[in-house]
Amino acid sequence: MHVRDLAGEAVAGVLARPLRSALTTLGTVLGITTLVVTLGVAATAGNQIVGRFDELVATAITVEVPGTTTGPPLVSWDAVERVTRLRGVESAAAVADAAEGTNLSVRSNDLVDPTRVTTQSLTVLAATPGLPEAARGRMTQGRFYDDGHVRRGDRVAVLGDEAARMLGVTRLDRAPAIFIGKHAYTVIGILGDLRRERDLRTAVVVPPTAGRQFGLRDVTRVLVNTSLGAAGLIAGQAPSALSPGNGDLLQVISPPSPTRARDGAQDDVNALFLILGLVSLVVGAVGIANVTLVTVMERVQEIGLRRSLGAARRHIAAQFLLESTLIGLTGGVIGAALGVVAVVAVSAVKQWTPLLDVRLAVAAPVAGALVGLLAGLYPALRAARMEPVDALR
Repeated sequence: MHVRDLAGEAVAGVLARPLRSALTTLGTVLGITTLVVTLGVAATAGNQIVGRFDELVATAITVEVPGTTTGPPLVSWDAVERVTRLRGVESAAAVADAAEGTNLSVRSNDLVDPTRVTTQSLTVLAATPGLPEAARGRMTQGRFYDDGHVRRGDRVAVLGDEAARMLGVTRLDRAPAIFIGKHAYTVIGILGDLRRERDLRTAVVVPPTAGRQFGLRDVTRVLVNTSLGAAGLIAGQAPSALSPGNGDLLQVISPPSPTRARDGAQDDVNALFLILGLVSLVVGAVGIANVTLVTVMERVQEIGLRRSLGAARRHIAAQFLLESTLIGLTGGVIGAALGVVAVVAVSAVKQWTPLLDVRLAVAAPVAGALVGLLAGLYPALRAARMEPVDALR
């Protein structure tokens, strides 16, 4: 049998029962559509993660500074200025926190009132003036101290909003004072709305010159905020800028790569929905096998006539295999088209940029044809095994 004749017979067999062929194709269409939509939407959504990655997480860098028992500190207080000059750095601040500064007795007045709790155990920190920007917060009242306060050694303090509530400091217009141990400090501001370093809400922040009284002499960590996409570069440059020659002793805590997050999200979505697509393909394959087997049983006389006229077993098997492959191929083409349309529609609704792989659109029809080919193996072999005499009888 010529290949052209074989193809003509297969097409005629498929079109002889159009409604049955259409219903048989539906299973493959659903399976291929699910696969294309799954892979397309996962790739598109994963691509959006990079563009919409949480800016706070993607741009926050913390440099941990170990303490030294001998010699000068690894990072000086003025080293923050060198970091802020790096291209891509938006804000930075140096912070000193030590065991000596935790659970210090802080009270809002020097009077003993047995009816009120005026003394609290709070953490005292020393920081450079850029702390509000570095901690992604704002001054809810008053102001933060500046370089002038630091140079003069003024006894000023800034309270976290929770610390101010605990101490009963609600107004700053009368320059309230707090007492840290025996030392009085004027409260000039309240820091709140912190998106980073939330432990500052219950802390008392003083200038570095004042922090020496509480053992806060050396910088223990540096907070750095970068522009989106510059975190990796700044994470490599910041240690050298803070401590030239000793940068390898500093520990940099940098955000994870947005690309890694995108790949992880895409893998999770693929793993979840690929199962649905494979199940749909299996259902489609079972439908093709069932319908092809029924077709074989209905066309027993045709098979017997063809065999009696000289058709070989391979010709019969090839005809039914080609019919089932055509059904699978048709389902693959339609499913790929519907899947691409669905991905574009979802992207349009979400205002995303659709990300489609050309190889996926080409592979989907091939996958449909392969499903049809595998599904038609058993019916084709059963048709090929029929003896002409038995079939005609």
